[in-house]
Order: sequence, then structure tokens, then C-alpha cells
Amino acid sequence: MAETKDISEMIKMRRSVRTFDKNDLKEEDLAQIKEFIKNVKNPYDIPVEFRLLDPVEHGLKSKVLKGEELYIGAKVKRVPHFEEAFGYSFEAMVLFARSLGVGTVWIASTMNRDAFEKAMELGDDEIMPCVSPLGYPSDKMSVVETVMRKTMGADKRRGREEIVFEKEFGNSFNSCEDKLLENALEMVRLAPSAKNMQPWRMIISDNAVHFYEKKNPGFDRKEAGDIQKIDIGIAMYHFAKAMEGGGRVVTLNTDDPGLSIPEDVVYVSTYSW
Repeated sequence: MAETKDISEMIKMRRSVRTFDKNDLKEEDLAQIKEFIKNVKNPYDIPVEFRLLDPVEHGLKSKVLKGEELYIGAKVKRVPHFEEAFGYSFEAMVLFARSLGVGTVWIASTMNRDAFEKAMELGDDEIMPCVSPLGYPSDKMSVVETVMRKTMGADKRRGREEIVFEKEFGNSFNSCEDKLLENALEMVRLAPSAKNMQPWRMIISDNAVHFYEKKNPGFDRKEAGDIQKIDIGIAMYHFAKAMEGGGRVVTLNTDDPGLSIPEDVVYVSTYSW
């Protein structure tokens, strides 16, 4: 399981996969994924329900994928912090799949959403923000995948000075002697995000990290929720698991510290230790 292996190594090794070899998952890999998704936790204690979906049976497709033979979807109720909870839980599944050699990619808009929502049997109070294919990566990327990765700068990330601050915005956080914290911050920096926008911002104060969302237009959608808050959930998973992997317990709370922030930034949650 990804959570019992070196999570930092899984984060470094993971990439978005859009071209698959068309082979079905091995029985042992499929069995482990089925067992894992039965009870994926998140720090908000908001249930996220996963389902494996046959693309032929349900008529599922995405214009950016090639060779996929299986999808995994997830749904959640529209309650406060559902986006962060979804992002946290879905990323747990993504990294677990990676630990088995199974490729994934977050899909939110490049799919026939109506068919996916029907297959997921959404209730009136439920939402399916994202799905992913599950499969073994092809030896060669499709032309579409190659172009998309180049266009998005998929392998590039912002420098820490742009996303991590000390006690207040604008005061960049420099390296410290806490190597576990240093690694956790790097794992956040490497997190995937919609269009590679990397919307997370963090303020470190005493033994706490406050997570914020740098708002960008076009990411808050009725059918999927605030996609960037889902990205924050991914970043939070990376941070928490990197810290816990080094033996440090982190605790989540949603009490806004009331720090001065730019107009286009909103508070999300805080991890303390």
C-alpha cells in the first residue's frame, strides 16, 4: 500500500498518464485497489464513495485518453469542505495505484460527464468532481498526451518562494533545520493541480501550516465544485502523509487565524503538530 511505503517516493514517481497499453489490470492489482477504496479516510471525516466503472458497459470516454480499459469515479455529498475531502481521498487512491504500477490522471472536464454521473448514480445532494482511468502506462505517449504535457508545463513547478511564507504573506519561508518539515513542503510543491496552476499558498507560524487558495477564474464549477479546493486537498494529503511518514502527528482544524491576506486569496484549513 502507498501509505505503508515511502510516500515521498510515490509522489516523486507519479505522473499523469493518458496513454495506456490496453491490458486489463492484473487480478492481484485489481483486488488490492478494490480493498483499498472500501474505506479511504480524510481528515474532514466526509465519506467519499469510489466505484470502478467499465467504459464499454456505461459508454464512458475521454477525448484526451488512449487505450483505457477501466475508470474509477468517486462521489461525495455537497457539505462544507467536500472539495478538500474529495481531493485528499482521491489522491490517496492515486498514489496507492501508483505503488502497484497502475497509471492514473485526474479528469474533470474532458469527459462525457452525463454518462459518468449516470454510471455513478448521483443523488440530488451528491457531486462527482473528478474521475480517473486505471491502467498500465504505454511505453509511448500519444501525440495528444505529448502536446498536453508540453502546453501545461506538466513537469514544471513554482519555486517555494512563491507558495510558502513565514508568519505573513510576502515574507518568504527560507530553509530550516526541521528536515521533516522541509520534505513535507517539497512534497506539496510537487503536487498535481488543474492546468498546473498550483493554487496552494501556505503560511508557517509556530508549529502550524495554514493552507490558503489563490483564486483563479474559471475553476469554480456547478458540476464539479471548486476544482482548486480539490487541488488544496491533494496538497494537504501530500503534506500530512510526508509528516506522518517521518513519525510526526499532524492535526487538522478549520479555525481561520485571521492573518492579513490578498483579496484573491481565501483561507482553507490548518495543520498543526
